[in-house]
Amino acid sequence: PAALPVAQEPMLLLAITDFVANSATFTYFAAGALRKNISSDMIPKRFPLQLRTKSMGLYSPQLQELYPDQPMELQLSARRQPLLSCHHDDLHGILFGSAEAFVVLPNATRVPAFLLNIDASVTGKPAITRNRLRGTVRLTGPACPSQGSGAACPVLQVKRLENLLKFGLWLFGVPWANSECCPHPV
Repeated sequence: PAALPVAQEPMLLLAITDFVANSATFTYFAAGALRKNISSDMIPKRFPLQLRTKSMGLYSPQLQELYPDQPMELQLSARRQPLLSCHHDDLHGILFGSAEAFVVLPNATRVPAFLLNIDASVTGKPAITRNRLRGTVRLTGPACPSQGSGAACPVLQVKRLENLLKFGLWLFGVPWANSECCPHPV
């Protein structure tokens, strides 16, 4: 091993192994912490695509026919434990997610609408700026959905949803991850 440089000012040396990173992802996955529910009232009114059957009619006309202009909920979750690998200057990950959509009926009953499996590769790069540990995240591989089974799924136009998903991840997901990455002072 190479000798460590002599620091002229205080220094923090942090080493994370694949074992530690994957133990953490296993713990979060096993605890059910890798789930997020999104309801129609969480989407800003000015956003062009609302979480309603009327908006989803472009991707599944049958959904709009069966449940005209009803609110929807989306449950995002990990299908299995994310896999991480640590490198000297960044962290690579493979995420195995699913997005399950539900129509919310007037009596508050949730009817399964569709299930998409979504896998993506990401890279995270830590950085220290102004005495703060921060990081950036970027998509490095496809975020390709495939229609899952198990829900009463109407026929979906998955290619259109894939384009919407990629746009949404680029526009919202990655900036959100970057804004949330390590906001605490070192």
